[in-house]
Amino acid sequence: MANYIIRRLLMLIPMLLGVSVAVFLVLHLIPGDPARMAAGPDASEADIEQIRVNHGLDKPIVVQYGIYLEKIIRGDLGESFQTLAPVTEGIARTFPATLELAVAGMLIAVVLGVPIGIYSALHPRGTADRLVTSLAVLGISMPGFFLGLVLMLVFASMLNWLPPTGRGSFAHLVLPSLTLGLPYVASFARLTRSSMLDVFSEDFIRTARAKGLSWRKLTYRHALRNASIPLVTMLGLDFGRLLGGAVIVEKVFAWPGMGRYMVDAIMVRDIYVVQGTILVFAASVVVINLLVDVIYGALDPRIVYS
Repeated sequence: MANYIIRRLLMLIPMLLGVSVAVFLVLHLIPGDPARMAAGPDASEADIEQIRVNHGLDKPIVVQYGIYLEKIIRGDLGESFQTLAPVTEGIARTFPATLELAVAGMLIAVVLGVPIGIYSALHPRGTADRLVTSLAVLGISMPGFFLGLVLMLVFASMLNWLPPTGRGSFAHLVLPSLTLGLPYVASFARLTRSSMLDVFSEDFIRTARAKGLSWRKLTYRHALRNASIPLVTMLGLDFGRLLGGAVIVEKVFAWPGMGRYMVDAIMVRDIYVVQGTILVFAASVVVINLLVDVIYGALDPRIVYS
């Protein structure tokens, strides 16, 4: 297990290197002058040129990437053009808020979706089963920003139950986490239903039922554990989508997370902030997938890491 984890962590290096190259090229090749945007509309050409020199933007692009890569190796993600503060400080300030939102959204998806899927599997082709199928289509097709605006209109504006924007108390977390997590509830419910029905058809389930084991023990102690591996896989994949969705949700609800930090930087071509946040997003997804692989072994002892 330890050797497997070490190998997976080492694989993180070329992956992040590839991400850094792609992001660096895209940000430097798209039209626009980041130095001019950082200087402002009233800046003189001398001031703009000084910003280019200070940030190394006057050098060839290959040299710029080499300087940037050297900084990454030292743990330095550069400085913001707008605030002149280190990007690492901005990420350290905003990443906990994004992680909080993503975890809350995932909990909503799992806590609501898995029980619904279990109930649907125990009552196949019933009303609940058809309802879950309809909700799955609705959840997948509804844009996150639209759901967020609807929830904000109903619960913040019309009913005045919850604050519409910001971060601070638990009440501030409710609307953005619901916006992030609700579209995934039906997906988890459908996958749970499908996995549970597959397990219910296995021989060991029929044997346990023949021995008189109660449905509660049969469902939660035996069937759910064997059906949970696809759910864990989906959890790892959806976490990356949740981080991507958090970018939009944070902007809609003025949530002070890393996604909003990145979007604001994109608007002003603050390239070091954009590069740093994307690298952290990519590393987070890889680490979550590694944790998912480790959980496989706890759920199924037959899985051997080599």
